[in-house]
Amino acid sequence: MFVRVIPVFFSLVFSLINIGHAENKVPEPPKLEATQYLLVDFLSGTELAAKEPDKRIEPASITKLMTAYILYQELEKGNIAVDDRVIVSQKAWKMEGSRMFLEAGKKVPLGRMISGLIIQSGNDAAIALAEHIAGSEENFVRKMNEEATRLGMTNTNFVNVTGWPNPRHYMSPRDIITLTRTVIQEYPEQYKLYKEKEYSYNGIKQYNRNKLLWHDTTVDGVKTGHTESAGFCLLSSAQRGSMRLISVVLGANSDKTRTNYSQQLLEYGFRFYETHKLYDANSVLTESRVWKGTQSKVPTGILEDFYVTIPKGHYSQLKGLMEINKSIDAPVKRGDVIGTAVIKDLDRIVLQKPLVAMDSVDAGGTWTNISDSVKKVFVE
Repeated sequence: MFVRVIPVFFSLVFSLINIGHAENKVPEPPKLEATQYLLVDFLSGTELAAKEPDKRIEPASITKLMTAYILYQELEKGNIAVDDRVIVSQKAWKMEGSRMFLEAGKKVPLGRMISGLIIQSGNDAAIALAEHIAGSEENFVRKMNEEATRLGMTNTNFVNVTGWPNPRHYMSPRDIITLTRTVIQEYPEQYKLYKEKEYSYNGIKQYNRNKLLWHDTTVDGVKTGHTESAGFCLLSSAQRGSMRLISVVLGANSDKTRTNYSQQLLEYGFRFYETHKLYDANSVLTESRVWKGTQSKVPTGILEDFYVTIPKGHYSQLKGLMEINKSIDAPVKRGDVIGTAVIKDLDRIVLQKPLVAMDSVDAGGTWTNISDSVKKVFVE
């Protein structure tokens, strides 16, 4: 029996940059005695160091990053405002752990509670804000889990808004960084609050628990966490020039250790890697053949900015390869994936990104359908 193999893709090398012969080798990332950790470039999403990045663990107060994210969404929608007066319930007032020391029955401006939530990591503020926005903590938690699902955080489940220990309350390092990238991308103005070092409420001054804010001027966030079961956790981000890195360390044995480990990860990334923007969003890279349509070709490219993170000194040896589907039949919609852009550092693949149709192509008439069906057999 004769079997005809149809080549679905063809490959095309596209001009990216001049090819050189850099030989810089990157040392192994630090080996840290934390339960888990992950270091990621913000723009490209490239992971530079990792230890069990998908394992589920109690995130402690890092949970409040999602609490704040829902809050930002509600502010953007106009459902709440910073000058709202938020009633402090008995439940919020009684909440243990880190607090901004709200008083039961008082009405507090929502804007002040936001500062208490982020800078002081106030559990009382988290409860009060959740009740103000959703009527109850339980209702708010449903919103948190819905957003986690939407963002593809497959190893996350929230039970409360504070990170209070619960075996059914967990996140993974990769999910934490997914959320962090989202917050920074979507709400850059609100993110600025995470670098504030202190905040006073009710006559009590408290300091941001992220010690890296004092040790490294390029660090501008993000969130600490600590419980007996979770250990000492730190989610950090720093920007040097145009390059931003995000690290998360979970399950360290002390505040000092989580700070030192986070600094080691950030220094490693900045010391040995660099990030470049290869193409702007909506760039057309090639044209692809379309069969049985009103047009025979469709512009093909990328819809989002295209960044790559590589070892320092390797930029001159990058090359790009496009794998395009040869068997595209109309109709085609803008955004349909019809190939893959592959970026190589010599023979090592460093990034793959979907190539999509930049326009739509409608189905052609009967004659086009018949004619292209015949032509397609010979091309394949």
